[in-house]
Amino acid sequence: MSENKLQSLKDELFYTPRHAMETVDEETVKAADEFCEGYKAYMDYAKIERESVDFFVEEAKKRGFEEFDREKKYNAGDKVYYNNRGKSIILCVIGTKSLKEGVKISAAHIDSPRLDLKPNPLYEDSNLALLKTHYYGGIKKYQWTAIPLAMHGVVVKANGEVLKVRIGEDDNDPQFVITDLLPHLAADQMKQTLAEGIKGEGLNILIGSRPFSKDEGSEKVKLNILKILNEKYGIKEDDFLSAELELVPAFKARDIGFDRSLIGAYGHDDKVCAYPAAEAIFDAENPAYTAITVLTDKEETGSDGNTGLNSSYLKYFVYDLAAMEGVEPWRVLSCSECLSADVNAAFDPNYPEVSEKMNSSFVNNGVVITKYTGARGKGGTSDASAEYMGKVRRMLNENGVVWQIGELGKVDMGGGGTVAMYIANLDVDVIDLGIPVLSMHAPYEVVSKLDVYMGYRAFKTFFEQK
Repeated sequence: MSENKLQSLKDELFYTPRHAMETVDEETVKAADEFCEGYKAYMDYAKIERESVDFFVEEAKKRGFEEFDREKKYNAGDKVYYNNRGKSIILCVIGTKSLKEGVKISAAHIDSPRLDLKPNPLYEDSNLALLKTHYYGGIKKYQWTAIPLAMHGVVVKANGEVLKVRIGEDDNDPQFVITDLLPHLAADQMKQTLAEGIKGEGLNILIGSRPFSKDEGSEKVKLNILKILNEKYGIKEDDFLSAELELVPAFKARDIGFDRSLIGAYGHDDKVCAYPAAEAIFDAENPAYTAITVLTDKEETGSDGNTGLNSSYLKYFVYDLAAMEGVEPWRVLSCSECLSADVNAAFDPNYPEVSEKMNSSFVNNGVVITKYTGARGKGGTSDASAEYMGKVRRMLNENGVVWQIGELGKVDMGGGGTVAMYIANLDVDVIDLGIPVLSMHAPYEVVSKLDVYMGYRAFKTFFEQK
């Protein structure tokens, strides 16, 4: 057999993942770069779940969406949003087909690992004022020391007034930090494992050092901080008891690399899927199937709580839609399909030992389909059927969406989960489709612009199915 015929046969029969640049034209690259400018602006604005909801509510209103009314009957082409307690949101465009034929759901989460203030956080020690924290989600604690931090969230005052907080993002704002030990005195610390070098109770935020006055007395630095907070925001110490204040990295989203092909930012997991999924439904005009994008909270801590997808708010929303048409709600869900829009770990050549290369996702190879997640023996996952995998595969191929397959690391290395299993438990066909991420769960993560754009293309194609 000639060399050409041999290569031709290999090209026909082998599965060879390819860099997206090998399959897309320059116009697509330009479109990806332009799309990601909007994504970077979103990332700089929406550091926490509440801000994401605020962002998408405003965008939805601009795109002709109205707030969902359970008592109203909607027609094909109508666009609605449901704001769940300011911490998760459903965007919906009513389709031309009956709900008896199901709906198309994309589901991403808008919470990210961070540091939450404890209910009673403020104290003074050794002439310094500090705040105690309780970390949220899976973090490497040592990564959160000696980096600039910003404070986001809300304070509900004793009189019921709600104060939105956002300090540390503007150039003139103060920022905050967790101190670390100098290497000269860190001999014992550096003998410890990475997990033990920084303790959870040691993640205390430095917020000030000047005393209230020169007079004798204790806790004068703490008093000065409270005086500043009271004068500027009307806050007293007991107002922390009814606050949700979160410390996040103060980094801005920036292009990475001389070729500007990558984006570095805090919180790509999972806002890098939330933004394309939202943009896709904003651009969904008169879809055949009713299209739903749900952007949810609490995924990083197990999806529990009434703003997480292990609750019933998505199910109840579909029930309300079904009631408007007089359709049994379980019939709607049983005919529905979902793309669980969550990230996967991109293969990192600095740490090849944790991945099995043949089944890893790679930066710039397009969106990654993760048939199952879970830990070790597929524990805690939804394992998509071959039939649904085949359907999604055909959809992407026929519409020129660059995609790849991927697992989350080696079999016995660990693993993770997504919201897919909670939607699958509603009797919905579901598979994970998202963006590969470098440095996932670090304070500064990295993604490819082409992959982000292919995410948008995938979700838009999904909503446009006939």
